Amino acid sequence: MLSALIRNLRAIATAALCLAGASAAQADNYPSRNITLVLPFAAGSGTDTTTRLISQHLSQALGVGIVIENKAGANGMIAATYVARAAPDGYTLLVTTNTTHSANPYLLKSLTYDPVKDFTPIARTGDLPFMLVIHPEVPAKTVGELIAYGKANPGKLSYASGSSSAIVSGATFAHNAGLDLLHVPYKSSPPALNDVMGGRVSMMFVDILTGLPHVQGNALRALAVTTKDRSSLVPNLPSMQEAGVPDFDISSWQGYFGPAGMPKEIVTRLNAEIRKIVEKPEIKAQLATLGMDAFSGTPEQLGTFVNEQLVLWEKLIREAGIEKQ
Repeated sequence: MLSALIRNLRAIATAALCLAGASAAQADNYPSRNITLVLPFAAGSGTDTTTRLISQHLSQALGVGIVIENKAGANGMIAATYVARAAPDGYTLLVTTNTTHSANPYLLKSLTYDPVKDFTPIARTGDLPFMLVIHPEVPAKTVGELIAYGKANPGKLSYASGSSSAIVSGATFAHNAGLDLLHVPYKSSPPALNDVMGGRVSMMFVDILTGLPHVQGNALRALAVTTKDRSSLVPNLPSMQEAGVPDFDISSWQGYFGPAGMPKEIVTRLNAEIRKIVEKPEIKAQLATLGMDAFSGTPEQLGTFVNEQLVLWEKLIREAGIEKQ
């Protein structure tokens, strides 16, 4: 009986060594085929545009093709769940933001993934500041004038949203300024912005990349940025706090994740290549023109950051009075 037990233990040990060897060989050969980057937002969003720029350089660095899949809907839950259930082999990755990994646990009642347990952090790529834009026919040229108009006309103003940052920014603005605003949700930012430009919705908090061309074309009027301080990307715009809205500091971050259980060697390789790209001065400058403050860090730093952001966004959502849907 003892000899049988020893034989079983040897068999288990041999199988474990074979699996470890296979995993190491897989990592050594990585990548050997195209990599798919899954995005929780539609084409034309800030995350989509910046990811396509970075992916061009990542494809060259890895020597394989990069396929972008936009899986918008359910506040990013469709894309996040898809990647969480994918094989952890480094060929299906999620490029996402605080929408799926900071806010959704406190916005959605039935979340089909865990932002910490179901993912392997790979690399953070930067921040995408947001700004408040309004339709030109709304009679306000400053945040103060917008608040005054909203208080004089309760229920008349509405705000569109295409992401959690837009949802929470709008609700925080309404709460902190004491306004009665109608929330009009959309699957992603581009269609939401179209309805603001069409005058069907009064205003929106939108990433600078998506909104700025329309502001420059006079289809929208920008009033402020959502960060605590002014953004170097649009230095002429005041912060919401500077414009008179207290305790307002909201920013969207962006990062790369894989399914839980990815081999460390593959994570290390991807992190190294992404960091090289993001930290190149010329690419930083290109991303800045797209409204992104680009920087990176280690997988461990991203993992710690995600946990910190979950605490922050729970507080933001609770204080804004947003109920789970």
